Amino acid sequence: MQLGNFSISLAVKDLAASLAFYEKFGFSIFAGDVKQNWLILKNGEHVIGLFQGMFEKNMLTFNPGWDSNANKLENFTDVRDLQKQLQQQGVQLAEQADETGSGPAHFMVIDPDGNPLLFDQHV
Repeated sequence: MQLGNFSISLAVKDLAASLAFYEKFGFSIFAGDVKQNWLILKNGEHVIGLFQGMFEKNMLTFNPGWDSNANKLENFTDVRDLQKQLQQQGVQLAEQADETGSGPAHFMVIDPDGNPLLFDQHV
C-alpha cells in the first residue's frame, strides 16, 4: 500500500509561537499562508503542518501522489483505491472520498485511540 508523503498536522493555538518553536529544531517554512493560519515546515525529509483554528486534534497526514517536496510521483496508489482497500479490511471511514471522481480528494479514518488519519491527495 503506497501512502505517499507523510507528515504530522498539528492543531496549534498560536501559529507564530509554534513556528518560532519549531525553527529552533531546524524547521523552516516550505509552504502555506500565514494569513490563512497554516504553514508547512520542513527539516530535511521531515514535514510538520501547523494549523491554527482549523481542526481540534493533531492528525497523521498522508499525501498519495506526492513526495516530501510536494512533487507529483510518477506512480502512486489513488486515494480512492486506498479507501477501497481499507474498507475491504473492515476499516470504518470518518469521511469518505467520492469514489466516482478522479484527481484531488481526501478521506479520513480514526484509529482505536481516537487519532485522526487524513489521506489527502492533491494531484
